[in-house]
Amino acid sequence: MQKSKIRNMQEFSALTGLSRPTVSKYFHDPESVRQSTRARIESALAEHDFRPNIYAINQNRSLTKNVGIVVPYLADPFFAELARQIEQCCLERGYRPTLFSAHGDPKLETDILDNLRSLKPAGVLLAPLGRASDRKAIEAFCADVPTVLFDSGIEDVGLAFIGSDSPQFADLMVDYLCRTGELPCFFEMKTPSNPNANRRRAGYIAAMERLGHVPRIVSVPGTGWAFEDIGWREGIAAIDARAFETGTVLCSNDRLAIGFIRACFEKGLKVGRESSHDIRVAGMDDHPLARFTCPPLTTVAQDYDAIARQSVDVLFRAVSGETVSHEVRQFEGRLVLRDSA
Repeated sequence: MQKSKIRNMQEFSALTGLSRPTVSKYFHDPESVRQSTRARIESALAEHDFRPNIYAINQNRSLTKNVGIVVPYLADPFFAELARQIEQCCLERGYRPTLFSAHGDPKLETDILDNLRSLKPAGVLLAPLGRASDRKAIEAFCADVPTVLFDSGIEDVGLAFIGSDSPQFADLMVDYLCRTGELPCFFEMKTPSNPNANRRRAGYIAAMERLGHVPRIVSVPGTGWAFEDIGWREGIAAIDARAFETGTVLCSNDRLAIGFIRACFEKGLKVGRESSHDIRVAGMDDHPLARFTCPPLTTVAQDYDAIARQSVDVLFRAVSGETVSHEVRQFEGRLVLRDSA
């Protein structure tokens, strides 16, 4: 017969007829409870499918209402907006969020996690640097503190990864650009900081091949988080080298596109979707400043609200004692049409 599923400590306590503190005491140290109580708990464990939440056992986290939010680069309005929405969700639930920025520095990211561990927060919402992150340090932190990763995931690390479906972003934009004008070239950094860029590149290639077209990728030098500067400086170099085979450019993110639009301006290229324009430019993310470029940037919008609310929901389910296995939730993007493409 299939074992019944017990979701949390409260349900397990009710099942055994014992108080939750008694059950928690057993999981902390089986020898600390009477032999008859221990036998009762172990009998229930053998009969039902229940694995206690390690975080609920190690610490009574209901005593703290502090939550850490860690982003890779707070100067980026994209992360500022995402962090703002996550912060608001925490406040709605009566928790006190504190925001940290790694400023693109993997050592600082690790130091922030070490400091957070000593503060014993109820939980942490972490957008890791990605490629530059110290995976072992993050794995060790997630083993000690309930942590949900958002925006950039690390496989099998943390309670969950909540983010966007990067290949779908590229597929959606490629389909639109191919239907409405010249085929798009893909403009990217050779060594992107965020792994989402590689997924978008793969999505672009798959979409072009699905539509029967040859992918055209322009990879330029550049590392770090100064995307606008790289898009501008290396965009000028790519235009001078005639690297773009068509009059349509899809950038791997909006910040790169913002820099590239400036490069087009300096090279005398008129950006826009009309036949009188020289080049179409599109991005991905719907960066908070994308609608203020000149012309406004056509892009694919991330669902900031859904990512924030789902991340917070998973974290607080775990904090409340519910057993949460590693969840992955990726939200699709929405096409936003503006004058640049």
